[in-house]
Amino acid sequence: MIQMQAFKRGAWTAYRWLLDVFMPPQCVMCGRVETWLCDGCVQKLPLFTGPFCSRCGRPWEGSPTCRVCQTKPLSVSPIRSAYLFQGNVRDLLHAFKYRGGKSMVRQLARPMAQAWRELGMHGNALVPVPLHPRRLDQRGYNQAEILARGLAHELGIPMLRALERVRDTPSQTRLNAQERRKNVAAAFTYTAGDLLVGKYVTLVDDVATTGATLDACATVLLAQGVESVSAFTLARAP
Repeated sequence: MIQMQAFKRGAWTAYRWLLDVFMPPQCVMCGRVETWLCDGCVQKLPLFTGPFCSRCGRPWEGSPTCRVCQTKPLSVSPIRSAYLFQGNVRDLLHAFKYRGGKSMVRQLARPMAQAWRELGMHGNALVPVPLHPRRLDQRGYNQAEILARGLAHELGIPMLRALERVRDTPSQTRLNAQERRKNVAAAFTYTAGDLLVGKYVTLVDDVATTGATLDACATVLLAQGVESVSAFTLARAP
């Protein structure tokens, strides 16, 4: 089984290499050839510094917490994001996840680290939200892990694969908040022994929408003795 998974990932890597040779990547913002995201273009993306809910990080004005968090607060808090999921950020994330544009993490890691610092985030370890093995075979890489590795390098914080996805859940894209929570219930297990007991852990993912996936991961981590769980994502859905 492991050999078959390795073969599939190797085949996907070779396929992406051939595409890059005959159809080289283009910057998602300006169209420059041979890069998914220019150094100049990434500097034009405005960081999302608020206003937002103090807990879930969704765009919000008024009281510190949004209406959802006032009635159904998540186990993960706070959730913060580098960008809003709209316009050019939506386009680059699509290329990052579905067109093999994982190399753009080189341009994204530094502004993500800048946003982390400006938003006052902290943690003892970064834990990427895992993909199910079948989805990982299809895509060839876990975008959350790539982002976490790049961010860990910039911040000097260790990254740890502490979670495993044991249920191959349908995509969350077209589900409402209640359906999303049900969809990811019991989808994750803990794999890091006592390494994170008493630690402050930050989950890393590409996009935060309702927070259902992040909350499911946080529930598992907290049950294993983690002191607290926050989350940091590349983008936040409005």
